Amino acid sequence: QEQLVESGGGLVQPGGSLRLSCAASGSMFRFWAMGWYRQAPGKQRELVGSITSLGITNYAENVRGRFTISRDNAKNTLYLQMNSLKPEDTAVYYCNFPHMVVTPNPSWGQGTQVTVSS
Repeated sequence: QEQLVESGGGLVQPGGSLRLSCAASGSMFRFWAMGWYRQAPGKQRELVGSITSLGITNYAENVRGRFTISRDNAKNTLYLQMNSLKPEDTAVYYCNFPHMVVTPNPSWGQGTQVTVSS
């Protein structure tokens, strides 16, 4: 089973930028679509965006134009470049495989905390 480890979070001022990384173990990463998800305090986890194995991306309306998802299949790594950050982007960010998220009990990594505050 693929293991996922998120990193790169931190405290940033509104308007700032961060780049998150998601390192995947195993040999299936390059064949599967990947997604970034986030969960803010008191809210349900939501999909931020996704990328297919061929690099086609899709984003939630509230991050489109500000966030960019990319992947390096040679490094088994997924990225999330976040620009023009807003306080409402504050959340724990996770990566996962969309086809796994829809299963009854998907496994999640520890996530990485992003806090946008002045």
